[in-house]
Amino acid sequence: MNTLTVSQVNRYIKAILDEAQPLNRVYVSGEISNFKHYRQSGHMYFTLKDNSSQLKCVMFAGNNSSLKFTPEDGMSVVCFGKVSAYERDGQYQLYVSSMQPNGLGALALAYEQLKQRLEKEGYFAPEHKKSVPKYPVKIGVATSNMGAAVEDIKNIISRRFPLAEIVICPTVVQGSEACEDIASSVKFLDTLGVDVIIVGRGGGSMEDLWAFNTMPVIQAVYDCNTPIISAVGHETDFTLCDFVADLRAPTPSAAAELAVPDINSELQIADGFYSSLLSLFKHKIETEEINLDKIVNRSPLSNANEAFKARQEKLELLCDNLMLRFKAMIDDKEKALIREADMLNAVNPLSVIARGFTLTSKDNKTVSSVKSLSVNDTVCTRFSDGKITATVCEVISNE
Repeated sequence: MNTLTVSQVNRYIKAILDEAQPLNRVYVSGEISNFKHYRQSGHMYFTLKDNSSQLKCVMFAGNNSSLKFTPEDGMSVVCFGKVSAYERDGQYQLYVSSMQPNGLGALALAYEQLKQRLEKEGYFAPEHKKSVPKYPVKIGVATSNMGAAVEDIKNIISRRFPLAEIVICPTVVQGSEACEDIASSVKFLDTLGVDVIIVGRGGGSMEDLWAFNTMPVIQAVYDCNTPIISAVGHETDFTLCDFVADLRAPTPSAAAELAVPDINSELQIADGFYSSLLSLFKHKIETEEINLDKIVNRSPLSNANEAFKARQEKLELLCDNLMLRFKAMIDDKEKALIREADMLNAVNPLSVIARGFTLTSKDNKTVSSVKSLSVNDTVCTRFSDGKITATVCEVISNE
């Protein structure tokens, strides 16, 4: 009787399992439990179970790095791999190379998982959303520079609101590089001072639109300071970018219509405002004229002419009285002046001279006494009809 070591037994069992063809490529469905993801190594360890049994499973980092969703306890999945034994523990397990949700696609599940997480973290909160300006001057567009989507956006904006400037940022919108390129375009347009950004693309499958469900794009849209309109796919397509953006448009064409007003409609509205304003002004003027007539009719202004006439007559009477008083005052002053003139004339030396008297002066000073004269002084004697100059020969005083 041969005695085997534990290692030999485990190695033998592993060899049997490895050679069993049905177990080398097997699909196993079950519910995940005891799920553990070791971040340092990247490996995942879990158990698949059904109503009566369970199976240990391992999914190494090289295989699970391409998963579109995050496995969780309680999730029903279908795993593909091979059954083998782990010699050290003497335990057989399923080495999983790929995994799919059972019933719901991997992308759909990843979409729902990320959507729930973002909603909890406030990425969709209404208070975070910015208003799209009604009259943008500059519009940024992050999309492919080829295809119908960008042409539709340009045509519609140019037709509806030709005053706006369009800045196209050519962007990869599908494939492995799309998520980083979309995020970069959003960040770049946010630095250009545009008034609104349209980000999106035309229709496609969920796989084609997947870049708009990735965190780089979602984070760039969330962090953007410029209002963003998300326009991805067709009307029935919803991406996580739509929920994070400030406004969601069902199509790129609809986004262009939401981004700008229709200038013809705005002109019609302006014409309507002008007509209404003109009508209001006219009505206001007519109303004020009626009010003014009422005020005039029930106030002293209603007999303004009579009031002015009475005042004018009173003013004329005052003027007449003033003129009479002024004339009387002038007459009185004139008579007084004559009296004063007569009095002055009576004492005027010239008047005395006219009566036969003379006036003698020396050095232009009147001589009132012989005492002020000396022999040989020159004097001037004034008569009524002239004057003479003489030299004093003798001074005789009455004293």
